[in-house]
Amino acid sequence: MTNRREFLKKAGMTAAAAGPAMLAAPHVRAQAPIRWRLQTYAGPALAEHVIKPAIDSFNKIADGQMEIELYTADQLVPTGELFRAMQAGTIDAVQSDDDSMNSPVDIKVFGGYFPFASRYSLDVPTLFHQYGLNEIWEEAYNEVGVKWLSAGSWDPCNFATNKPLKSLEDLKGLRIFTFPTAGQFLARFGVVPVTLPWEDVQVAMQTGEIDGIAWSGITEDYTVGWADVTKYFLTNNISGAWCGSFFANADRWAEVPDNLKELFMLTMDSSHYYRQHWYWGGEAKLRVEGTKLELTTIPEAEWKTVEVEALKFWDETAQISPRCAKVVEILKKYRETMEKAGPPYRYT
Repeated sequence: MTNRREFLKKAGMTAAAAGPAMLAAPHVRAQAPIRWRLQTYAGPALAEHVIKPAIDSFNKIADGQMEIELYTADQLVPTGELFRAMQAGTIDAVQSDDDSMNSPVDIKVFGGYFPFASRYSLDVPTLFHQYGLNEIWEEAYNEVGVKWLSAGSWDPCNFATNKPLKSLEDLKGLRIFTFPTAGQFLARFGVVPVTLPWEDVQVAMQTGEIDGIAWSGITEDYTVGWADVTKYFLTNNISGAWCGSFFANADRWAEVPDNLKELFMLTMDSSHYYRQHWYWGGEAKLRVEGTKLELTTIPEAEWKTVEVEALKFWDETAQISPRCAKVVEILKKYRETMEKAGPPYRYT
């Protein structure tokens, strides 16, 4: 008993000397973990690559302080309602492009596939980190009470169809599942844009409701099963990389401790990095070794007219708002810089 009293007395003196910081640690660990619900635009098979590794890593390192529950395309709310659901707090965070989740901001047209805004996947992070798009996106989403967190690149936008495409004439009348802004642009060449829930696309191809898909590159076509219901893959694309972001409900983000915010930012970066090499390698490998899709190409000289039309589309988009005009100005400056730099930045 005497030894026990001496131990308790010494322990108390040690704790008092250690101060409140040491005593607070067990209290923090005892708190209930922060729980978030995050929904991605991607279906289950695709989410395994484009977000799940990062969320698994976050949950592991957070070690019980915070846990993010991941939901895939349309699982909690339809993709077109993602923004409103996040803004209202129905869900806490989102991984999507601005365009398909119908963000109420002027710059939403640049999310997803803005025609010929990028040639390669590295163009997207360079535009955001070095050419000022980070600040523009943050400003726009602050105005609508949502925390924009980080943008990254995905795959290019190519056609997968059951009809071989060998000229621009072949596009006319095709019912194509695609993104809103991409569809608006492709309509100039006779494409009929179709909007469907993501999980209905494969069946729609089988039933003939749509004639093709312009939603991804060849890696996604194989990963999600679209290569099983299409025959041809057009090597020409209207954009070299999809542009998507992570977003959070502003109030919920403010509740997260700084160390966990930093952890989330790091795991988002790891997600961006993974997609860079997964898509880059996959696009080449499946063109060479893939057995499900026959490759077709529209002659470069003819496809150049599509790129020229895209520049007209840029100028029209610049009329939406001064902020959109600023983005278009940045895209033009970046395009000029890359062309002047020459190979490997741009090949003419």
